[in-house]
Amino acid sequence: MLGRSSFSRPASFRPENLGQNALAMIGNLCFTIFVLGVLIFTIIAATYEPEDPLFHPSTKITSFLSSTSNATFKSDSSVVRTGEDFMAANQTAFATFINITDVGATPMSVGEALECEGEVDKPIDCTDPEVFHVMMKAAIEHFKDIHFYRFGKPVRGSNDSSCHMAWRFRPKEGKTAAFYKDYRSFVVSRSENCTLSVVRIGDYHSGGNARKRKKNQKPGFEKTPLKESREIATLPVVGEVVNDSLPVVESEGSFDHGRYLLYTGGGDRCKSMDHYLWSFMCALGEAQYLNRTLVMDLSICLSSIYTSSGQDEEGKDFRFYFDFEHLKESASVLDQGQFWSDWNKWHRKDGLGLFLVEDFRVTPAKLAGVKDTLIMRKFGSVEPDNYWYRVCEGEAESVVQRPWHMIWKSRRLMDIVSAIASKMNWDFDSVHVVRGEKARNRDLWPNLATDTSPESILSTLQDKIEDGRNLFIATDEPGTSFFDPLKDKYSTHFLHEYKDLWDENSEWYADTTKLNDGVPVEFDGYMRASVDTEVFLRGKKQIETFNDLTRDCKDGVNTCSSAS
Repeated sequence: MLGRSSFSRPASFRPENLGQNALAMIGNLCFTIFVLGVLIFTIIAATYEPEDPLFHPSTKITSFLSSTSNATFKSDSSVVRTGEDFMAANQTAFATFINITDVGATPMSVGEALECEGEVDKPIDCTDPEVFHVMMKAAIEHFKDIHFYRFGKPVRGSNDSSCHMAWRFRPKEGKTAAFYKDYRSFVVSRSENCTLSVVRIGDYHSGGNARKRKKNQKPGFEKTPLKESREIATLPVVGEVVNDSLPVVESEGSFDHGRYLLYTGGGDRCKSMDHYLWSFMCALGEAQYLNRTLVMDLSICLSSIYTSSGQDEEGKDFRFYFDFEHLKESASVLDQGQFWSDWNKWHRKDGLGLFLVEDFRVTPAKLAGVKDTLIMRKFGSVEPDNYWYRVCEGEAESVVQRPWHMIWKSRRLMDIVSAIASKMNWDFDSVHVVRGEKARNRDLWPNLATDTSPESILSTLQDKIEDGRNLFIATDEPGTSFFDPLKDKYSTHFLHEYKDLWDENSEWYADTTKLNDGVPVEFDGYMRASVDTEVFLRGKKQIETFNDLTRDCKDGVNTCSSAS
């Protein structure tokens, strides 16, 4: 007879408890999965950095900006491009603009109509919401080729019937990722029944009272030298007041704790602006890589190819040509004169070190561990080994990237571009014609056309641009009578027709003269070519006259690249 087994089942495995245990296990498993899901979601949410919808550059653009293809400067490169040229605007990011239906005038009640008697001749109250609505509606109806994104509150104008109002806008068919600002004078009339209407809108920037004045900012140096690109990926706003005062170091302690990079000497001076930018961006890129403040010389030598004298001209301010306000907000930079003034005061007293580098083959990676306050790269007199951009060749090409997004064109020049486009109501087509071997500013343009006769141009345009259209002609041809055959079919416009925008009575002249310590500034060849190019790029249809004469510009960026 077999004995009774000494094994007894635990209570949890008894048949009557199995169902209950299974449910408990399933519940625990579900709870564990839930906790893991929450943890994973939290990690993703904390680390995910979404792309800005305004910036989706193509592979071609990205490769240009990162400068990974070839660090060596090519003297025959085409258009001098700056950061805003590569902000490929995603049009969906600008979908929310102000429609005429958004600003319908407030209807007048019967009581208000009865109270109208005796009000007809009173001054217009520019702060009245009804006046605001009437002015917004008039602006939207008048300027049909732009999208409005923001209106400023009206302010009193030059007399009792005048109000000034500002707004931010973009051209409807614009390819550039930029906003523009205009402020104009409105003449407002009140009828016998007190109905308000706008009887006249002034010219571009005629409403100066509505222009916001920036306070005198004194930018300090109490900030991290290297700023994340996502912090500075903002859109340029053309028409705002420019604050390009020089940054200063606020204290001796701030200066002592800073780390600086300075380039001096070399053969880059008085070369073309294309060459200058290629070298300057190498220096700025190295400063970013080393997490140092770039000490820069704001005094530029302008090459003879841009001057009316035909001679190289020293003493041109960086701020004449480029947006220094954007640069100093994007990167840590300091004017060379300010730096040496502070250095001479404090370097001996505080024991600040200087690390001198006289060979461009010393790579940025080898300087990463240098603790001295100042790294100074000194370049010799033998070309081409004394060009700054040589630092970014070879090994350095893979680690130093030129931060093109930090360099924008001067907003003072871009304001002239906006003014010219506004005078044509942003409703124009454009053609670019370069003629002859003596063409000035050749490095600003793509490959030149072989046939730029009026007959050839007309033949090209007849199937591209409708008769009667506004046609802006960007050209180096000084005698515009050459283009007279085009006037029978188009309303032609040339840069020189808008010289009031930079003459001695202009805002540009006043601003640059003040910037230049009271000395008037010449509107030189580089400025002319830059403005001419940028107006061309804002045409609804853009026709280049290079080897492939019939190719349109549809790159989606601020430039028409030449055919390869």
